[in-house]
Amino acid sequence: MDQEIELFSRWLHVEKGYSDHTISGYRRDLLECSGFLNGLSPETITNAHIRSFVAALSDRNNPASINRKLSSLRSFFRFLQRRKKVEINPVEGIAGPKMRRRLPDYLSVDEVFSLLECPSPQSRFGYRDRAIMETLYSTGIRVAELAAANLDDLDFEQGMLRVRGKGKKERLVPVGRPAIEVFSKWAPQRLSLLTTSSGNTQIDVESLFLNARGGRLSTRSIERLVSHYGRCCGLHQPVTPHTLRHCFATHLLEMGADLRTVQELLGHVSLSTTQRYTQVTLDHLTRVYDESHPLGDGRASTE
Repeated sequence: MDQEIELFSRWLHVEKGYSDHTISGYRRDLLECSGFLNGLSPETITNAHIRSFVAALSDRNNPASINRKLSSLRSFFRFLQRRKKVEINPVEGIAGPKMRRRLPDYLSVDEVFSLLECPSPQSRFGYRDRAIMETLYSTGIRVAELAAANLDDLDFEQGMLRVRGKGKKERLVPVGRPAIEVFSKWAPQRLSLLTTSSGNTQIDVESLFLNARGGRLSTRSIERLVSHYGRCCGLHQPVTPHTLRHCFATHLLEMGADLRTVQELLGHVSLSTTQRYTQVTLDHLTRVYDESHPLGDGRASTE
């Protein structure tokens, strides 16, 4: 089974274009199952074997982890089916544990503005840090997509950013004017940083955002700086780049954007992934209805 797992991993990389991080997760899940089944060959694995594995997982894994492992196994055996290595997918028909649907955390518009204004223009990387957060909120892109962005991906005149998403799929997303303006202030500092770091082997002339050594800013560094500014401006909850992605989607829907458009902007393959944001905006929509519709509670006529 381990040999087939390696072939599957290569297929994910070459054919599907998955990231190293994603492939590592698949391999880890599959090798865990292989170890539990003492290296049984795939064609001998039955539905009962998989159910035993899931039962063993329940003692030390939360529902989300178990469902992820099942998803990895399901994809692996579908891969084997296509290669005629197995006739039946032993994972089919096995349902994972139910999960409580957790609504995305998000900030109010005022809280986002407070966060964006937190970096000081007088600090060395104030413009860069604000440009990072403005771009995350303006576009809704993932932190890994921002870290991978190059200077050539940003069209200043059109206000568009070319994004390389999951599975190496590219999409164009609009960038708001405030993000473009603050990036224009960071650009001279970026050029100066490249000049002073010219002898550094880590220098990256293509990257949109650079670290102090002139290299590409990592996802972890971006996560740290966003979290830092969240604490600095006294927000009531931990703030991450993904929080700004949630804010982007939620605020768009609150202002009347249609679900399909938000799906395209976020780079979601499935509309059901985007639909979870509609639950977050339910209270807002109900309030608008009550205040504006003739059949609401009448507040619109008295205010």
